[in-house]
Amino acid sequence: MVTKLRVGIIGAGGIATDAHIPNYLKCGEKVELIAICDVVKEKADKAALEFNIPHVFSSYEEMFQKIQIDAVSICTPNKFHYPATIAALQAGCHVLCEKPPAMTVKEAEQMAIAAEKAGKILTYGFHFRHAPQVEVLKRFIDGGELGDIYAARVTAMRRRGIPGWGVFTNKELQGGGPLIDIGVHMLDAALYLMGYPEPDTVFGVTYQKLGNKQGVGLMGAWDWENFSIEDMARGMITFKNGASILLETAFAANVEKHDEMNVSLMGDKGGADVFPLKIYQEKHDTLIDITPSHLPKKGWHVLELERFVDSCLEGTIPLSTSKQGVYLQKIINGLYESAEKGEAIKLSENVPV
Repeated sequence: MVTKLRVGIIGAGGIATDAHIPNYLKCGEKVELIAICDVVKEKADKAALEFNIPHVFSSYEEMFQKIQIDAVSICTPNKFHYPATIAALQAGCHVLCEKPPAMTVKEAEQMAIAAEKAGKILTYGFHFRHAPQVEVLKRFIDGGELGDIYAARVTAMRRRGIPGWGVFTNKELQGGGPLIDIGVHMLDAALYLMGYPEPDTVFGVTYQKLGNKQGVGLMGAWDWENFSIEDMARGMITFKNGASILLETAFAANVEKHDEMNVSLMGDKGGADVFPLKIYQEKHDTLIDITPSHLPKKGWHVLELERFVDSCLEGTIPLSTSKQGVYLQKIINGLYESAEKGEAIKLSENVPV
């Protein structure tokens, strides 16, 4: 039985150096951070020097050939999630892949199949699931406090928050814009709290109104002349149990708040907003609001990495499963397809979760 996880990092960008690597190091004796690779080797060299990582490579193929690794974090642009995950699983590694799972439903399905065939963990970087607000509300939901959750609203809106770095505005490398980048976080949180009901139909619309123009950037200047993604997406998802979700997400929109990430749930016994957490109920002929007086302050990325490591060492099921990744990919790609065709899309194929 492995008592210390030998971990490799694929991709040396900001999510690796700001979130994954520092939080692996906080796992202490459970983890040995052994290698890092990036196609831009200078970036990998810099991260290796900063975090004292002994082995550096320019490709994951070389990394898997030359050293023994138990688990990897995949921190590449979305386009490369699929090939890197397949290679890692075939090399006998557990995988924590950043969100979204992939670019297409077929890729996400093949990733899940490869994980099952290899007998390895494949989980995704939906760190909002590890937020204390989500964890507390999940306990209330599991205790029946909200009853039958039949409606939800998902919001991931920025006023002028187009990332001015990386490849976030490149559709070929990312697959899309705010829907697949920040909207997917809140959508996953909502689905998780709702118990991941089986989707039935999606209807989506996308807009490119502000990102393809020069303007104020609260997250740095972006390449507006080569802006190939949507700057806003809206949609509705219906489920076979009768529930529905309304979704709104944007990198740039003429709204009041600079940044809003939230999930609102409505059940027949209560409702809730998640960020900040507030629960709405009717009890003893009185309408009441419930707010926690204290929430744990441990970082969400800290918990995400700790739990991934523990799942790998102990053989337990991770909080986010590969089959749920397929499920979510179906919804995201269905919304994009609906927006392109201008019609609702039926998601007829079942995905067990």
